Amino acid sequence: MSRRVVAAIAMAALVLPLVGCVDLFLPANPRPTSTPTGEDVAPDLERFYGQQLVWERCGDGMQCTTAEAPLDWSEPTAGSIDLALVRHPAGGTPQGSLLVNPGGPGGSGFTMVMSQLDFAVGDRLQQAFDVVGYDPRGVGRSTAVSCYADPDEFDAYLFDLPAGEPGSAEWIASEVEATTELGADCAANTGPVLGHVDSVSSARDLDLLRAVLGDERLNLLGYSYGSKLGAIYATLYPERTGRMVLDGALDPNADSFAVALGQAEGFENLLREFVADCLGRDDCPLDGSVDAAMRDIGALFDEVDERPIAAADGRELDGGALFTAVIYPLYSPSSWSTLRTVLDRVQDGSAEQAFRIVDAYYGRGADGEYDKNSTEAFLAVNCLDYVLDDDPAVMADQAEELSAVAPVLGPQLAYGGVGCAGWPVEAAERLEVTGTGSGDILVLGATQDPATPYAWSVALAGLLPKGHLVSADRLGHTSYNKGIACVDDAVEDYLVDGDVPSGDVDCR
Repeated sequence: MSRRVVAAIAMAALVLPLVGCVDLFLPANPRPTSTPTGEDVAPDLERFYGQQLVWERCGDGMQCTTAEAPLDWSEPTAGSIDLALVRHPAGGTPQGSLLVNPGGPGGSGFTMVMSQLDFAVGDRLQQAFDVVGYDPRGVGRSTAVSCYADPDEFDAYLFDLPAGEPGSAEWIASEVEATTELGADCAANTGPVLGHVDSVSSARDLDLLRAVLGDERLNLLGYSYGSKLGAIYATLYPERTGRMVLDGALDPNADSFAVALGQAEGFENLLREFVADCLGRDDCPLDGSVDAAMRDIGALFDEVDERPIAAADGRELDGGALFTAVIYPLYSPSSWSTLRTVLDRVQDGSAEQAFRIVDAYYGRGADGEYDKNSTEAFLAVNCLDYVLDDDPAVMADQAEELSAVAPVLGPQLAYGGVGCAGWPVEAAERLEVTGTGSGDILVLGATQDPATPYAWSVALAGLLPKGHLVSADRLGHTSYNKGIACVDDAVEDYLVDGDVPSGDVDCR
């Protein structure tokens, strides 16, 4: 990936290809004159809160539907967007709906529930709740962000090598030009919704979905970026907060550079863990001490920046693309064998294995087609949620900080301020998250989570007046449903039975 990474790096969950919805499940009903929950809403919101969902049978025991939401929550009469939902009905007596967000921004909750239900939630939750996955505004099957007509155009944005040395005036100008052109294409292909995919608007959508699903309070399992949506919801609608679990938390009040700094340190630390594990294996392409092997990986980044490796399809592997190929397998130790192979092949001068990992990250098939719009949505949401400073002097100072905390990976996260330069819509007004007046919320943090460092979960649990921290000693991203009985019991006892921990839960 030649482009600089904007704010958070990647999504929380890996998902399988979409499954289509077929066959009418329930007959259409006339739209009611009051909301399904009977609550009072403003007159200009009644058409949205008063809609009755029409579900269709789709997949194996699933039901699909589409809800309508305001395009602009500040002006509900100015148009609408569609939100795609899939529901797995409770196996037992339902206690209401449990919405699942897999993170991102840009992750498809629809795909996660449709194709990876057992990964999303354990059996106990499947029995107790109608588990609902949805695609947030701008994502997937919902009214989506689209930034190209021809996938070759998106290839050019992601993989064309910028001019000049990283950080130079020529390089910055090249990056700004590419981002400006992409933004213009996003605006042309997406239309007005591009300016309304911010996280506050998405959190307001959650309240609408709660109501049209017939729930008086929102029950939510939010992974990674989904934790940010949950925290915003608890601030906007504290009295409607039901049972909420935020796993692998973002600090919702952190700025973009604080996010980059935290992730740089988190991934650097996990890369050291990988190296230590690798050095004890026969197939490890590294040798020497951990420090020496880390320096060798850093030198490999420098080498491919100086002499990019050409792949069979003509793309060239530089430090940015190698960075993606390295951090993606780091998310889970079960993928570390893949990372050993990547490093081995790149050291031998081959880019093929690395690009296979990069393509898996972006959902890019062997034919060059993309099967998801997660990267486009990721950019669009982050460019609304964060104000990035593209002043060269500021970015140079930030680059030094990143390199200090993460000598190997930090430089690849430097100069992220160019990632939204020339974006066609201005950043949205920031909301300070407080959660004042909300119900009890469980915040899960893994001690060695690279994408959402443990310190962020500690910060969010401390920020929320009724936040309860659940700590797990785990290498990898998120903690629930990962085979840690202490974590799973705390989450499921709370969601199913309403058992609120008396204090923080230490599963280390």
